[in-house]
Amino acid sequence: MVVLSKIYTRTGDAGETALGNGARVPKFDLRVSAYGTVDEVNATVGLARLQGMDAELSRISNDLFDLGADLCTPDLDGDATAPYPRLRMIAPQVDRLEAEIDAMNAGLEPLRSFILPGGTALAAQLHLCRTVCRRAERLVVELAAHEPVNPFAIQYLNRLSDWFFVAARHANAGRDVLWVPGLTRG
Repeated sequence: MVVLSKIYTRTGDAGETALGNGARVPKFDLRVSAYGTVDEVNATVGLARLQGMDAELSRISNDLFDLGADLCTPDLDGDATAPYPRLRMIAPQVDRLEAEIDAMNAGLEPLRSFILPGGTALAAQLHLCRTVCRRAERLVVELAAHEPVNPFAIQYLNRLSDWFFVAARHANAGRDVLWVPGLTRG
C-alpha cells in the first residue's frame, strides 16, 4: 500500500514525474497525459456520485485507480520479473461493465434519435463522465500506437464510455433529451 505522510516532494519542480517503475519522464509525456486524463474521469465520477448511483460509481472509481496504476507502469514484458505484482486491468472488469450495461439497457426503449446531454442532474453529470472518458480512451489508444499498453485498459475505457451513456439514459428514466436536427436554423 501507499503511505503518504508528506504531500509535496519537490521532485516534480523541474517538470518531470516518476512512473510506476521509477523512470522519470516529462510531465507532458503521452503516458502521463493518458493516466492523468483517467484521473480526470475519476474526478467527474466523484461529482456524479453526489447525484446517485453511488454503489455502481464507487466500483468504477476504484477501477479507474486500478487503470491509472496499470497505465503509469510501462513495460508489460517485465511484469513477470517485477519485484512485486503489478496491477493490471483484467477481463472480468470489462465483463462486469458489459453485464451492467445490458441490465440497465434492458428497460430502455430503443433510440430513434441522437440524444443531447441533460435531463436529470445525474444524467448530465454522466454525460460529462462519458466525454472525458472518450478523451482518455483516445489518449490511451494513441499511447498504444507508440508503446505496449495492456489491451484490457483500452477495452475497459471503451466499455466505460458506453456504460456512462446507458447510465445517463437510465437516470433520465425514459425522458431522454432528443436532438432535433436543424431545430434552430430558422
